[in-house]
Amino acid sequence: MSCCTAGSSCAPAPRKTEPRSMEGHTLELIIPGVHCAGCISRIEGAVSGLPGVESVRLNLSTRRLRVGLAAGATGDEVIPTVEGLGYDCRTFSAAEAGSAAQDRQGRELLFALAVAGFAAGNVMLLSVSVWSGAEGATRDLFHWISALIALPAILFAGRPFFRSAWRALKGRSLNMDVPISLAVLLAGGLSLDAAISGGEEAFFDAAVMLLFFLLVGRYLDHRVRARARDTVGQLLSLMASDVTLLVDGGQQRVPVETINAGDMIRVAAGERAPVDGLIVDGQGDLDRSIVTGESMPVTLGPGDQVEAGTLVLTQPLTLRATAVGQHTFLAQVVRLMEEAESGRARYLRLADRAARIYAPAVHLVALLTFIGWMLVTGGDWGQSLWIAVSVLIITCPCALGLAVPAVQVVASGVLFGKGILIKDGTALERLAEARRVVLDKTGTLTSGHPHIIECDLPPSAMALAQGLAAHSRHPLAQAMLTGQGATSAPAPVLTAVTEHPGQGMSGTSDGSVIRLGSRAFAGPGNGVTVPSGMELWLSIDGVPQGHAVLADTLRDGAVETIAALQADGFAPLLLSGDNPTAVADTAQAAGIADWHAEQRPEDKIAAIQALMAAGQKPLMVGDGINDGPALAAAHVSMAPASASDLGRAAADIVFLSDRLDAVTEAMRTARRARALIVQNFGLALAYNLVAVPVAVLGGASPLVAAIAMSSSSLVVTLNALRLRLPGLSLRRRGGAPKVARTGQEVPA
Repeated sequence: MSCCTAGSSCAPAPRKTEPRSMEGHTLELIIPGVHCAGCISRIEGAVSGLPGVESVRLNLSTRRLRVGLAAGATGDEVIPTVEGLGYDCRTFSAAEAGSAAQDRQGRELLFALAVAGFAAGNVMLLSVSVWSGAEGATRDLFHWISALIALPAILFAGRPFFRSAWRALKGRSLNMDVPISLAVLLAGGLSLDAAISGGEEAFFDAAVMLLFFLLVGRYLDHRVRARARDTVGQLLSLMASDVTLLVDGGQQRVPVETINAGDMIRVAAGERAPVDGLIVDGQGDLDRSIVTGESMPVTLGPGDQVEAGTLVLTQPLTLRATAVGQHTFLAQVVRLMEEAESGRARYLRLADRAARIYAPAVHLVALLTFIGWMLVTGGDWGQSLWIAVSVLIITCPCALGLAVPAVQVVASGVLFGKGILIKDGTALERLAEARRVVLDKTGTLTSGHPHIIECDLPPSAMALAQGLAAHSRHPLAQAMLTGQGATSAPAPVLTAVTEHPGQGMSGTSDGSVIRLGSRAFAGPGNGVTVPSGMELWLSIDGVPQGHAVLADTLRDGAVETIAALQADGFAPLLLSGDNPTAVADTAQAAGIADWHAEQRPEDKIAAIQALMAAGQKPLMVGDGINDGPALAAAHVSMAPASASDLGRAAADIVFLSDRLDAVTEAMRTARRARALIVQNFGLALAYNLVAVPVAVLGGASPLVAAIAMSSSSLVVTLNALRLRLPGLSLRRRGGAPKVARTGQEVPA
């Protein structure tokens, strides 16, 4: 038996979301010092201008730089170019990117935070004495003790900001760390001048408190981003380092990197599959939760596919490797997780531009404040400079810089916990904008696995049918081996088994010719056919013995998902290449009123483009090769993990669960994330509208400015973390499954 997918020769237009080169190759590097969107812009901009570079993608979570090179290009200039911007750059190491234990940046921030906190606490104690009225030599002594504590702490704890500011200035640009560094150094320098000259006021406390609060916000931001790295690390930890290779009748342990497609390997009970492969020998229970999100073990045997990272629970298995290295399922999941933060949505690009404009504006406002107060005070440069420093501190655009990435990283983590992988950061924004949902039928709305719903074959005939079906991998043949009518009777001896593409199978048993297949091939050849067209007849020496009617089943959660979409104001549209009767039956079972059958790839694209022209911004959910063009053409797209390689590559979002309600989970999370992003921009704007005039008018000391600025960053980060609060999961109704008129199973 065989089947042909309409339009299977059509290939979708590739998305430009990942560096690819048809004739070239990809260079992978790691840049440990990357910590903000400004770093991404500078590095990608510099590398993209190099000769032979076709595409550039820098991931903020794993700090991996992927450079797509043209044929013949070596990429020798990439590392020197990145290092010329002030960043360390070396060959990518998955262990270094994924291991939180090796996170030197996090440890440095935490150490700097501890030093700043220690210094701030002690300097504040000394400052209390000064504020309480200490005068003369006592006050000067306290100032000098504060200087001995604060200045080394500033130089040490401020290194993350100083390095970032220096890289920006070296690259002839400004980032948010430039005014921060300038404010801290000016506050420390002016305080030292006050201590030397015996001045009454020295704001060492303001400088170290500013650093302390800044480091708190920076460390929290780092931890939010590290969640994505931790997830990648967990996935990387599932990759085996060595494997048992079967060779020349024996076995030996070799590094997994040496395995090639076609090699035979042995996976013992308790081990994870190191590569993708087909089971050649053995049968046992496997934990495939990494693939399906389901904790219930499944039983697999010879001929079944095993994905890298799958845990073998019981019996050892012999696998023939089908995909190794970066081509395994687990490696693809790692790449999907890395891409979750890489794409920058419109909101994030606006934040980047705002920060780049904001930094020089802050310097201009501080300069004008200094000049204005010089005129007001009659040339008192000390007071004027202190107020200007307060302006620099209070207007640092930290909250603005955190507004979008904090929400995106948290949202990606929340969705990953529900088995939904965001490939492109812009997908969250586009998903929140979607106004129509378009679904494919087979493999998307339905499970793609037909089963028997009616059978009139006697046990002896059913045993013959199953004997023939066991020789085929066709879905209908496989469905004959389980379900209604299946028999456990001993398999008959069949010889000369032959598969006839598009018709069925034939074989010989006890001198009789046995046929299993379509009505024309093995049936009576007349009469009314089954509406769905999925029937298998069995004949012995040309005499029909009976038949089985098969039907596809709705994917778990399909009815609830359609009902939820309609309740939220979306009108689901079903587009399928199947015949009108089958599509109509499936649409009725799922509760979809708007459907179209016999849709070729170009028809689906036309429907998507019509919705786009009408401003409905469709979400396309599909899985097959023929869905690839529509997935690429839609405003945003989703595909199940069971989809074809091409379907998963074209989709923006991939869900691992077998349940279709992953669609509504993702949509609700995306809309919640968009609301939080808007709130964060509002909080940052409100803060600046209040804080800047207060600072310019001299109403905030450097210490008050530091507390206010850092508090705004903390508020934005905490607001993003609200996305992790419960309440987004769909309610799932229980009950026994119902069978629709045409056989589709519909949850009660």
